[in-house]
Amino acid sequence: MKDNEIRPKSLMEEAEIDAKEIGDLMAEFDRESNTRHFTGTPQLIVKGMLIAFTLYVFWMTLIATPPEQVRRSSFIGLLIFLGFINYPIKRSHAKRVNQVPWYDWIFAFAGGGAFFYYVVNFESIVGKAVNIGTVEIAVGVIGILLLVELCRRVVGLPILVVAGIFVGYAFYSGYSLKRVIHQLFYTTDGIIGTPLGVCATFIVLFIILGAFLEKTGIGTFFIDIANSLAGYASGGPAKVAVISSALEGMYSGSSVANTVGSGSVTIPVMKKTGYTPEFAAAVEAAASTGGQIMPPIMGAAAFLMAEMTETPYATIALSAVLPALLYFSGIFMMIHFEAKKLGLKGLPKESIPKFGKLMLKKGYLFLPIVVLSTLMSMGRTPAYSAVYAIVTAVVVSMFSKETRLTPKTFGEALENGTRNTVGVAIACAIAGIIVGIVTLTGLGQDLLNVLMSVAGTSKFLALFLTMISCIILGMGVPTTANYVIMATITAPIVMQMGVPMLAAHMFVFYFGIVADITPPVALAAYAGSAIAKSDPFKTGVTATRLAITAFIVPYIFAFNPAMLLIDTNAFEVIRIAITSFIGIFGVAAGMEGYMFTNLKVWERAVVIIGGLMLIDPNIITDVAGVAIIGLMVLSQIAKSKKLKLA
Repeated sequence: MKDNEIRPKSLMEEAEIDAKEIGDLMAEFDRESNTRHFTGTPQLIVKGMLIAFTLYVFWMTLIATPPEQVRRSSFIGLLIFLGFINYPIKRSHAKRVNQVPWYDWIFAFAGGGAFFYYVVNFESIVGKAVNIGTVEIAVGVIGILLLVELCRRVVGLPILVVAGIFVGYAFYSGYSLKRVIHQLFYTTDGIIGTPLGVCATFIVLFIILGAFLEKTGIGTFFIDIANSLAGYASGGPAKVAVISSALEGMYSGSSVANTVGSGSVTIPVMKKTGYTPEFAAAVEAAASTGGQIMPPIMGAAAFLMAEMTETPYATIALSAVLPALLYFSGIFMMIHFEAKKLGLKGLPKESIPKFGKLMLKKGYLFLPIVVLSTLMSMGRTPAYSAVYAIVTAVVVSMFSKETRLTPKTFGEALENGTRNTVGVAIACAIAGIIVGIVTLTGLGQDLLNVLMSVAGTSKFLALFLTMISCIILGMGVPTTANYVIMATITAPIVMQMGVPMLAAHMFVFYFGIVADITPPVALAAYAGSAIAKSDPFKTGVTATRLAITAFIVPYIFAFNPAMLLIDTNAFEVIRIAITSFIGIFGVAAGMEGYMFTNLKVWERAVVIIGGLMLIDPNIITDVAGVAIIGLMVLSQIAKSKKLKLA
């Protein structure tokens, strides 16, 4: 047996990381996982409240028909109440068992009560319009301040800094406290605006669906499927990480959760195969981050995109297919070149599960995703499709004892659905504050004028400035909130340059996501480095290099929207797909310094230039780019043959 091969039977057993260690990693890198611990009767009570919330969501979605303001206010009011009970004021307090301080009970009732005050007095408050009284102002101030405090605990400070600057601008512009509170608390242009509305209607149901899929063991199944497809190849474990993370990303909306979930298995195996710790962690982080752009269930921001662009979600998911394939193909190619350069082999055949047997045994676990995709492609609403997918997940889990949902695991799925909703909902609510101020002050138009004056008539410069803004903001702001802010402020700039609406929104969506692996704040990369025991900053740099496709693809569809299936035909889509894949091949080889043999510095520069030329849809640059990469391929093949003969 060669040094870089692994004993077959013990591969996954040796790789798996202790569940407690996974929980500790999630608590460290994912604020939403840093919750209080309860045991005994308090645990049952808290579980009951979390489960009751999911039942409330189903009731609101399937039965009740309240005014939208009532739906949204009650939704965030209940989550604020649950949030203060579950999230401590300091991370260190999370280790205390069965302790909810007296002040958090006050915060829970006051914060939730502020929003329910609006629910109870909805008609009279709406009748007052902007002429709200002192009581309404006080209630609004309490509600906003406690929402901010919960956001600090669950999401973090960066988004609050951004929101604070916007609110400060409103007061600087001369708006009164009453006018600001009315805009932010009592209208659908503020906290209970579109982002929270989409969360309460669509996103929460997909989060619950993800919780049910997780309980059926679909994550392990995806890793096994990926292993059966790519485990034998050069550098097999890294390719397994890419495929499994792409599959897991279809139901996991969190880069960190995806990294820790699949990375706890894939990263140790990659290290055993021969990859450096930094490279192993970076592969998982880059692949897991891309999970948010993987149809049919993309990140929460995709549902907001559907609402803000008034585009059916099924259309958005279909448009995202080719860019997602290019993203993962780019990572896949770079892994392949790295494996060839290092001389890494695949896993022993006897340790790799058979694809056919796996599909016969557990292929039914795909059915909820098939049902979801089918219903949405038929024009059903995301909420309708998600509910039926959840029902399907429950039914198919009964097909095998291994996957069967028991009353306990069923309850845990409902409970986890609520826990996973809190952070997204709070981020959406704070994003609503930013959107509300932009709407109130007209700040968006002012920023548009400034950036347009800087960019001039250069589409590339406008896109570049937008990219930088998205990445900087995304380093401290969740993807969902980042998308809302950038879609409100910078997407119109890109559209002014002639980029179609969907392409402009997809552009800011992409660059908000890659912030999770872009140093200095790269949470997904840092979570992977904790598993790999690697240098966090080097891991982030390596992850950015591996995910270079994510920095190129958005420019391709901004210059040529045919990639998103916008105003195009089959021939054009095929052409752009072929040239894009060739371009990604060239860039990947140049970045890794290897194609069929090692590339010299000038050869690396040439193939990267050739690949980048294929970004521009112009026929001249396409022909030139393909010719450059083609000549380099022929040169590499000839050099490879000489080395073999020697």
